[in-house]
Amino acid sequence: MKKLNLTYAIVAIIILFSAACKKDGTIITKAKSAKEFAATYGPGIQSIKINGSTSNTFTLKGGTKIIIPAGAIKLGGVPVTGEINIDAMEVLKRSDVLFSGTNTNHISGAPLASDGFIYLNASVNGTKADKALNAAIKISIPANRTGFTQIWEGVEKVGAADQMAWQAPVGNPNGAGVQIKGEVDAAAGSFTFDMGNLGWINCDVFYSYANPKTTTRITLVNNPGTLASFRAFSGETFVFFCAKGSNVAAQIYTLDGPNKVKSYDNMMPIGVEGKYLSFSIKDGKYYYAELETTIVADQQVTLTLVETTEAQVQAAINSLNNY
Repeated sequence: MKKLNLTYAIVAIIILFSAACKKDGTIITKAKSAKEFAATYGPGIQSIKINGSTSNTFTLKGGTKIIIPAGAIKLGGVPVTGEINIDAMEVLKRSDVLFSGTNTNHISGAPLASDGFIYLNASVNGTKADKALNAAIKISIPANRTGFTQIWEGVEKVGAADQMAWQAPVGNPNGAGVQIKGEVDAAAGSFTFDMGNLGWINCDVFYSYANPKTTTRITLVNNPGTLASFRAFSGETFVFFCAKGSNVAAQIYTLDGPNKVKSYDNMMPIGVEGKYLSFSIKDGKYYYAELETTIVADQQVTLTLVETTEAQVQAAINSLNNY
C-alpha cells in the first residue's frame, strides 16, 4: 500500500509540473505582483567568483564575454586581491527588456534601438565594491548586425522619478578606466569595448529616422494600479512603445493626469509604425492592452486594460522579439 501511495504521489507531482509548463516553454508560477513578475521572468542574475589578484575571463550564458584585469575591482578605494563575487545580468532581446522592467530610453527622452545591455555588480564578503574601477574591464556583447553602436551607462533615477534611462559614460575623477570611445564597430560577431565603471552598461544607437517628432499621450482605462517604477520596485503598471522592425522598447512614464501618461516632449517620430502596450500585475491578477498604430502628430491613444492570464502576458511580450 505504501508503494502504491508513493506511486500516486509521484504521478501527482508529474501532473502538476506538466500543468505548469506549456509546450512553448512558458513556465507558469503565478507571480503575484509586477515586482515579482520582473524578478521571475526577467533575465536571471548569473554569479561568478573571481580572484582579484589575477586577470579573469568568463563568458555569460547569452554569449557576453568579460575580461576583468587584476586589481580592477576596488573596495573603499583599495584594489581587491582576494575572492570577488560578480553578479551579472544580460538583456539581449526585446522581451528581456520588458520582462525585466527596464527600457531603451535615452536620458533626453529620445528612443534608442538596443544592441543589448548588461548589468555588472561586484561584492567582497557581502560588501558592494566601488562602482569606479581601478582599470578598465573589456566587454564583448554579441552583435546581431554590422556597423557601429554607441556605448552608454544606465541611470536608475531620472529627475525625481525612480525610472531608468541611458546616458554617456561618466569618467572617473582620476581618469582611470574612462570610456574614451563613444562608439564601436561590430567585429568578429561582437561589439567589444572598455568600461571604467560597474553597473548598467549598454550598446544602443539612437533610433534612426528623419521624420518630424511629436508628443504622444496615452489614456489608460481600467488601470488597476499605479505606474511601475524601474524594475517595478514600486507600482504595478508598465506602458511601452515598441517600434516595428527595430529593437526599440521606449517606456512611457511621464504623468499627464489621472491614468494618463505622455512621451517626452517632441521625441516620438511621426510616421513610424509600432505598438503601444501596457501590462499590469496586481494582487495576483494580470491585465493587458495593446494598440498597433502609426504615430501621427499630437497623437492621443487609449489603452483599455483587460484582465487576462499570466501565460497570455508572457506570450504577448515574447512575440515582440519577432515584431
